[in-house]
Amino acid sequence: MNQLDFAGRTAVVSGGAQGIGAAIVERLRCSGARVQVWDLDGTPEVDVSDPGSVESATADTLKELGKIDVLVNNAGIAGKNLPTVDYPIDEWERVLRTNLTSQFLCCRAVAPHMVKARYGRIVNIASVAGKEGNPNAVAYSASKAGVISLTKSLGKELAQSGVLVNCVTPAAAKTAIFEQMTEEHIAYMRSKIPMNRFVNVDEVAALVCWLASEDCSFSTGGVFDISGGRATY
Repeated sequence: MNQLDFAGRTAVVSGGAQGIGAAIVERLRCSGARVQVWDLDGTPEVDVSDPGSVESATADTLKELGKIDVLVNNAGIAGKNLPTVDYPIDEWERVLRTNLTSQFLCCRAVAPHMVKARYGRIVNIASVAGKEGNPNAVAYSASKAGVISLTKSLGKELAQSGVLVNCVTPAAAKTAIFEQMTEEHIAYMRSKIPMNRFVNVDEVAALVCWLASEDCSFSTGGVFDISGGRATY
């Protein structure tokens, strides 16, 4: 594992208890960062889709770590695989709240502290589905498209503040999120990847951690592809 210099840096990773989030946490810690995980499976439990929970977690993290240099918004769910006309409204709202509203809430709570410190790196986990739209995954695709636009908007707003905001658009990775998908949908996603395999969580973590580092200094509002050749823009 290549290491970056995160000595003296602090980080928050939402959804960091498993999958891509856990790989990001491990790489950050191995590179010297102190990391706080915000997760429903974490201790303490943090619900990043709830404004009160995010505000409390921010205050507690600042008290414990003293500052937040890095925020990785990774928490997310797949939602059901159904045609748009059959998609339940409550499921649409659940997916959008978990995947998009949570990132807005975390950015809203943490960014002011980064701006005050004149330094920060925010990395949002989007998806290639947010660029292309996957059939029978309307809520997931729409939520990830929203993450891309959130990144671009906030990146422009904070461009002269010392706080950089970027996102990554991975192809699917074999994680627990696959348990929420049909076999047909999983096969469809793999068929679209020219490299004919799913991305490894450590590959995503490597890109995320570079974007979260001081080495990333002139990229903001950017969308970084890691889709095995699937994305065409």
